[in-house]
Amino acid sequence: MMRSNRPLAGVSVLIGALLLTGVSWVQAAPNTFNTALPVAEGQYLWREQLVLRERSDNGPMDREVSVQALGSVLGYGVTSRFAVFGMVPYFFNKELDVTTPMGRIERDTSGFGDVSLFGRYTLYKKDETGNTFRVAPVFGLTAPTGDDSDSDRFGELPRPLQAGDGAWDGFAGVVTTYQTLQYQVEGQLLYRENGRHDGFARGDETRFDASLQYRIWPRSMKGMPGTPAFVYALLESNVIHRERDETGSGTDADSGGGQWLLAPGLQYVSRSWIVEGTVQLPVAEHPNGDAIEDDYIVRVGFRRNF
Repeated sequence: MMRSNRPLAGVSVLIGALLLTGVSWVQAAPNTFNTALPVAEGQYLWREQLVLRERSDNGPMDREVSVQALGSVLGYGVTSRFAVFGMVPYFFNKELDVTTPMGRIERDTSGFGDVSLFGRYTLYKKDETGNTFRVAPVFGLTAPTGDDSDSDRFGELPRPLQAGDGAWDGFAGVVTTYQTLQYQVEGQLLYRENGRHDGFARGDETRFDASLQYRIWPRSMKGMPGTPAFVYALLESNVIHRERDETGSGTDADSGGGQWLLAPGLQYVSRSWIVEGTVQLPVAEHPNGDAIEDDYIVRVGFRRNF
């Protein structure tokens, strides 16, 4: 005797209808990069993410950088295809420990960083009952709103330690999403061109990101009434290449390079909320010279549609 699939079919029809009618519904999404899933017309997406990042190098100065920051994002659905976003970072602490001829010293700063504004347009979409596929270009800029001339008793802080870089930066790319009830796959290709300020420019960055979100609870939709919440296991991959920083008329030999990060994590997804967390760990790093490298990055936060 064939088993009944009515509970699964019912949830499939419900989510398919939500996707097609534009009703606010939070879907699983990447934790370390953007998504092509829509923000319904006239609705908002609010996101807060706490980032704890530890970096170090193997050079003679034995640099260690610790960052605790909060990224606040607000998105708005202008139309069913076009959404705009603003992101404001705040650094609770950005600290450098370094060995100098005077011994080991600590330098730090805090405050608001550079604000980013960007748009995302759904170029292609295909919605079916229980699944959706989308392709969306992303384009934006980062304004020099953060302090780029902070100093301490040792003088002006080094460029990488400043809350802002003092330059206008631009970025563009494309994100894709394929979502079903059981899993979701996403990818992003993004290029960032960094501007110059006072003879300094951070190295331009190219990145390719991928994410798999797989539903681990409930294991079965059978007997689940209404609109359930979900728990997803995440595995994300980030491949990043950074050019050397430009200083004056030359480049910094100890900057830039390539890296590959993997980020396992979890998401709890309800109708209006996502609570999520990942830990990004380096699989391979190829810094130029004694460029600083990531030890790990922890990301925890939430999102809400309204």
